[in-house]
Amino acid sequence: MTTHEAGCPVLDNVHRIIADRACAVLSLDVFDTVLWRRVPRPTDAFALLGSRLRAAGLCADWITDATFRRMRIAAEHAARGHREALGTEVSLFDIWRAMPDALFGGAPLEQLVEAEVRLERELTVVDLDIAETIRAARKQDIEVVLVSDTYFTEDHLSLLLDRPELGPLEDVRIFRSHQHGAGKASGLWNIVLRDLGRSPEQIVHIGDNRVADDEVPAGLGIRTVHYRRLDDAYLDVLEREHEPVDPFGDPAPDLDDRHGDFGLTSLRAKALHSGVEHATSTLDIAWRYGALVLGPVLTGFAEWAAERAHQTGTAVLWCPMREGELLSELINAAARARGWNVEARVIWLSRFATSLAGLDPLDTDAVHAFIRTGYRLTVRQALAVLELQPGEVPGLATELDTVIDNGDIADRVARALTETPHLTNRLAVTVTAARERLIGHLRDAGALDGAELTLVDLGWGGTIQRQLARTLEIAALDVRVSGLYLATDARVERVHLAGLRAEGYLAQAGAPAHIAATVARSPEIVEQCVNAPCGSLIGFTEDGAPVLGDTADSPSQNAERRTVQDGVRAFQRTWNRYAAADAAWPLPAASPAARNRLARILASALESPTPDEAAVFGNWTHEDNFGSAEVTTLLPADLRPAIPYLSPGDLADLGMRDSFWPGLIAASDTGLGALARAIADGAIDPEALEPAGEPYETRLRYRTADDHWHEPIRRRVRINHNGLSFARLSFEHHDTVDISLAIPGRPAIVRVDWIEARVLTGRRREQVLRWDRPEDFVGLHYAECRYLGGNLMEFDSPHAAVWLPIARRAGAPVVSSGQISIAFAMLPQSMTGMAPRMPVDRRAARAARALRLTGRLREEYRTAGVKGVAAGAQRVARRKLGDGS
Repeated sequence: MTTHEAGCPVLDNVHRIIADRACAVLSLDVFDTVLWRRVPRPTDAFALLGSRLRAAGLCADWITDATFRRMRIAAEHAARGHREALGTEVSLFDIWRAMPDALFGGAPLEQLVEAEVRLERELTVVDLDIAETIRAARKQDIEVVLVSDTYFTEDHLSLLLDRPELGPLEDVRIFRSHQHGAGKASGLWNIVLRDLGRSPEQIVHIGDNRVADDEVPAGLGIRTVHYRRLDDAYLDVLEREHEPVDPFGDPAPDLDDRHGDFGLTSLRAKALHSGVEHATSTLDIAWRYGALVLGPVLTGFAEWAAERAHQTGTAVLWCPMREGELLSELINAAARARGWNVEARVIWLSRFATSLAGLDPLDTDAVHAFIRTGYRLTVRQALAVLELQPGEVPGLATELDTVIDNGDIADRVARALTETPHLTNRLAVTVTAARERLIGHLRDAGALDGAELTLVDLGWGGTIQRQLARTLEIAALDVRVSGLYLATDARVERVHLAGLRAEGYLAQAGAPAHIAATVARSPEIVEQCVNAPCGSLIGFTEDGAPVLGDTADSPSQNAERRTVQDGVRAFQRTWNRYAAADAAWPLPAASPAARNRLARILASALESPTPDEAAVFGNWTHEDNFGSAEVTTLLPADLRPAIPYLSPGDLADLGMRDSFWPGLIAASDTGLGALARAIADGAIDPEALEPAGEPYETRLRYRTADDHWHEPIRRRVRINHNGLSFARLSFEHHDTVDISLAIPGRPAIVRVDWIEARVLTGRRREQVLRWDRPEDFVGLHYAECRYLGGNLMEFDSPHAAVWLPIARRAGAPVVSSGQISIAFAMLPQSMTGMAPRMPVDRRAARAARALRLTGRLREEYRTAGVKGVAAGAQRVARRKLGDGS
């Protein structure tokens, strides 16, 4: 096996040197080189030791794991400090002599030392790449030596190194710092050269410490290989996972009493460094995301799914596309590594295909829900999805280009499709054909051969499972549908209430709440990374072949996705390699600590992506593929100008369609990202961003053509790190005319930098309207507030509002839906109303009023002629009567 096949390109040069017999001695560091520990940091083993001693009655019960860890670290410092002229090198016995005897029940010193050595033996793992290098050296009769800064005695090291992977060690010389009274950075290398009787250039040394294993021996002429585990970028990832990296931090959470962190920290590092050099930095970032984040998570999930199938006697698992290609590959690799008789196969299913196959064509509400599932379908597109020609539904002939963006339009379409037997029959034909084609695909694949069909998918709400079960029930097929998922949220309750088994790995039915909410809120990056490079399923041909929608993925996105998946595979190969070498290798699926650790890896990556990750994934696209041609990016273009105005709370307020991944927006701005992390870590109270320490709300009310003002839509007002504020509110009603915005929701002087409205007016495409110039603001109507000039306004009460003539500005009688974004800065005023008002120049006010009237007349005449001017005059009269102005 070559070193590259072994998974460590950094050792390739060493293997070439050995093969050429171009060195006389192979020197190796011991810890984190020949052996590594199944804990994030070496000192985390002390926390586990404290737990064991306490359980055995050898340690006072009030000493927590964290307390014992700090005591053990302090005892080592004390032992080294008391050596004086003898130097700082100590043995494990010296360290335990510095521990207080009274707290350990009078246990003999030898027993306590033995307990620590025994734990180290359990936690340490032979590095298989280094073991392969040692075998290569022995094959060429090259001398192998070990050089270690350690407090372990010779007997201790013999026990720790007595592993079949390393072979016999009788001929291996070991240079210990305690033995010689000097460390590698303080004289031990001179002793090694003297005792070996070799010149420095005849020795190749491999070790993890930059100074002791690289800089110092290299300075003496020894050829060195820096076998580094954790680079700076990986340390940043561990930090965002709240994995302490300082030597005196508390123990890492989620450590298993027997298996530590299951080797995840070290194996992630090994997988990370097992790849080849990438052509671009973006591909390197994608690789890291696969190896460090999704690799461990999906490896654990695949092993869990295979184990659950093995336990329940399920021979075949079915993985729906587009995620199924990678998931089935991972599950099959996990089953092979563990020797389980489990096979995962790919199957074509989608939310759209199963919802159509299970649709009740006689149920108007069901047809309504089906239509609204698509995003901004036109009536024409909805009919095409249902395989209906426009001429077959004469009641919709005049609305074919109308966008179904609100419930009223969806109601009209659903009623039109179900109001006559002819149309319900046509729908029934479409649905029945779709169902038969789907079932034909399942039957051809072999998925209906048994009594149970078990799906494995990423999950979230279990919609496909529920709809598939309904489809099979309608077809009178006695096949039970079960589901194994990475995570599910509260929506899966509908699956459970249908009597179906749906299990979640990291979260089930919304618990743990934080993990379920985080994953379900930002699932898009996980789905996109796992997907195969193809469009989503929109149906089947008569012979059961899948019909796929278009994909908007760019060549760069496809390359980055492939690289992420390669990183995932690299981690699983690394994991399975160690599992195969050790029959007792732990199953992460069996331990709550491992699940918690993997859940934290994923949740922290979704909550706090790095700026580099934001730069790569922010340009990835998502296509709707439910009969719609909508394509959006993970970092929406319309939100980029709003980033300087956003606070972390505003990100939480964004809807799924506003942003698939709020954390990505935070990561794209240094200040916003830092603030979000500070709040997540508990360093800053979110209430600190409330203006004047009190919650206030921006309120949007809309007026419909019947002159009725509807109840307000509300958003919390915050002031961010830039002193700026943002609000985004959406409304939908088929005949909206005007909207009013109570921007600050309290008395305040407000600088409105811009207002943007994205509106639909029925048949037209979305229009973007902006108010960002003084001439835009001067022509508006102000209720209980005043226009001060420029872009300044003064709001006198919580209900004070500025009115936007949304329909008139869009050049239409009404709008059917809209999204309003406001970027502003505010200076809160006294709630008592006693604060002095800002002075207004009366001549400027009269000029502004004339300009408002002139501008309004011009706009009304342009859009509606003389009648529009007359109607505008009537509106002004009604306002005067209504507000007394």
